[in-house]
Formats: sequence, structure tokens, C-alpha cells
Amino acid sequence: MAFRNPIRGRIRCRGLRTAGAGGTSRLPSHPPAGSLPGKNVKRPQLFNTHLLHEQRPQVAHGRSSEPKGQQRFSRVAAPLQVYAPSREDTEVTSSSDSAESSGDQYDIGSVAIDPSEDSASTSSSVSTTQILAPVKADMEAMNANLRSIVGGRHPLLVQAADQIFGAGGKKLRPAIVFLAARATCACTAKTDLTQQHRRLAEIVEMIHTASLVHDDVLDESSVRRGAPTVNKKFGTKVAVLVGDFLFAQSSWFLAQLDNLEVIKLISQVIADFANGEISQQQKVFDSSITLDEYMDKNFYKTASLIAASCKSAAVFSGCSQDIKDSMFEYGRHLGLAFQIIDDILDFTQTAEQLGKPQGQDLASGNLTAPVLFALQSKCGSELLDLIDSEFVEEGDLQRAIDLVREGGGVAAAKQLACEEADKALASLSCLDESEAKQSMEGMVSYVLDRLY
Repeated sequence: MAFRNPIRGRIRCRGLRTAGAGGTSRLPSHPPAGSLPGKNVKRPQLFNTHLLHEQRPQVAHGRSSEPKGQQRFSRVAAPLQVYAPSREDTEVTSSSDSAESSGDQYDIGSVAIDPSEDSASTSSSVSTTQILAPVKADMEAMNANLRSIVGGRHPLLVQAADQIFGAGGKKLRPAIVFLAARATCACTAKTDLTQQHRRLAEIVEMIHTASLVHDDVLDESSVRRGAPTVNKKFGTKVAVLVGDFLFAQSSWFLAQLDNLEVIKLISQVIADFANGEISQQQKVFDSSITLDEYMDKNFYKTASLIAASCKSAAVFSGCSQDIKDSMFEYGRHLGLAFQIIDDILDFTQTAEQLGKPQGQDLASGNLTAPVLFALQSKCGSELLDLIDSEFVEEGDLQRAIDLVREGGGVAAAKQLACEEADKALASLSCLDESEAKQSMEGMVSYVLDRLY
């Protein structure tokens, strides 16, 4: 199934006008789509400081000695900037551009598509069914195999496996692995995936699931995706053991791949999970956290796995170093956009939609992008007082959620997610046209579309 290029035509972030036919852009220019990080090309920067996650993140811990009112978010205070690819940088010809295929146009949330200057855009939500169509059979085989792997050792793990893998998740991470594998195979004339590609997807899902199980233990969460967590249903000890088993099993499978480059990539991810969790715990209710530190934590906890798995898929496809690096960049920026959107949804969706209590991150002291931006608004002082009090009074948490919205924190975070999404799309320019590549573009659209 062909997807319409999600950044074709005039692009705008809601509330901001960008360059279109006859229009004048208020946004910084975007580099050519072929110019990627790591190619000695300096990318447009968000704020006046360089985001540490542009290279291997190094998180600096510890609170500044300056007075809180003077130093908090000193590196976040510069105006937020968002950029988008120009038409010339990104336009491609596709059979889906015909009038007959206008039904395939879709809204990508903060980024809206205008087919022409004079006509209104036709849009609809991008469907995960469409996106995952090229890898539907791959995903079905993986799902069956995962239950067998996890439940084959002990009856209790069978129940836990049903609880974990049947809790309504879309399993986007292994789907991204399969899409990256098929898209990069198209560049090397491979006709089908290797067994290493398939095992990689299983490893990625096991690592991700293990991290969720352990996160729920640390956060004392009782609900995930609308279902009881493993620690709620089976107890903390069992949940810890299940997470440990998944990490151990994934590590054993990783070693059997017999590829040192991939082993190093995925092993680093497990270390990154621990680093990200430690960083987050050290910054609980810490209003001195900077946006750099927030983005570093997001890389460690979310983007690292997606980036490493996309690059690993390219390794098994036999791709050049440039393509492998570009796949890492795609996964990194997609993962960062995904986490920022997740953090926004914590303030914009109901508990029923989230499958967990609204504002849970804020309640536990995890200060995310919407909070960081709202602290710079006219509501910042009141919000800061509530955070410092750790929401001890009844109604404090709801008031803080309202202040984040009123202070423009959600809108500014949307712009930040838009920027990361643009970078992810630009990273795909190295790939030959294929159904899988179009689905990778659609995946970026889906990430942003979750807001609406």
C-alpha cells in the first residue's frame, strides 16, 4: 500500500505559518534532506545551546548552587524554534499523489498537509493497520514465538506472558525493526528477511517489555494500558523476576546472533535504560532540571532502543555505513518525538484514554517537557510552588495540570515533537523507495497523530 509522503506540500505546525507556494516562512530554514547529523553538517539547533543528545548523551547530575529563581531552566529560557523541510528538499513523486488516491491523505497531528495553496487539505488519521501492512505476517509469527519463549520455562511465566504481551500494546518497536529491515533489504537487493532480523525483533520486544515491568515496580504502578500490571497481579517479587528473566533471555538470544556490532549496540541499550532510570530518580521533584537533561533521559529510556534496533536491522541487511548511521538517526529522532508526545498525552487525555491516571508522571515528580515550558510562563511561579510542595494538599495536582495547559507548556512541547519528527523523516532520504520506507514515513505521522 502506498502512503502519501507525509511532508509533501506545504507544512505547518499549528499556529505557525511555514513556507508554501508564495508564502514567506517565519521558521528557520531546514537543511537538505540528504544532510544528516554525523556528516559534518551542523543541524539547526533548538535554543541557543547544543542539545547533548545530538551526540552520545552525558548527563550532568547535581543541583546548581545559584538561587532557584535565577538558575532554573537557564538553558531553556531562549525562545523555542521549530523548522520544517522545504518543498524542494523533500518533494518526491509517488503514485499516491494522483487524484484517485486522495483518500490516502492523512492528518499527522501537529503537522498538517496542504495539497495546494488555494485548496483545503483533505486529511484523515493515519492507520496503524496501513502502516504495519508490509510486516503483518512478520508480526504474527513474532507474537506466537514470544509467548512460547517466555512461557516455556515455568507455568507462572505463561500467565505473566499473557499479562505482558496481551495487554493491548501495538508492539511498535518490533514493527519498526521489521520495517527498517525490509526497507534496508530493498537497498541491498535482498529478497527476504534473515533469521537474524526476526530474532532481533523478538529481542527488542523482550528488552522493551522488561523495562516496562521494572518501571512499574519502581513507580508502584497498578495499571498499564488499562490492565493490571504484573506487580499488581502477581506481586513485586514476581514482577522483578519476570523482568530479570526477559533481560537475561534477550541477552542470551543477542549473543547467539554472533554479530559483534549488533551485540555492542543492543548491550548499550540495556545500560542506557539503567542510566536513564537513575537520572530520572535523581531529578524527582527537582525544578532545576534543564531541557538538555530531559532530552538525555528520553534518549536513554526510549530513543536508544529504537535507534540501536533500526541500525542493527541495517547491519543484518548488509548496508553501507551511511545507511546504518541514517537508520540510527531515524530511530533516535522518532523515539524522542514518541516520548515527547507521550509526555504531552499525560496532560491532554483522560485516565480512560491513557489506561492510567492522568498526570501520573507529574504526581511522581517526573518533570517533562510540558512542565519545563510552563515553568517559563506567567504561571511559572505558582506551578513551581506546587512542585516544591510535592502536591501535598488535595487539588494541588489538578491545579498543576491546569497551569501546565494555561502556561502554554503543551503547545511548546508539540513544537519540540514536530522538530524531532522532521529530523526522523529527513533521515530516510538515503533509502530507495519501497512500501516499507513509506510505512516508516507513516510511522512518524502516527506518532504525531496520537495527539488528535
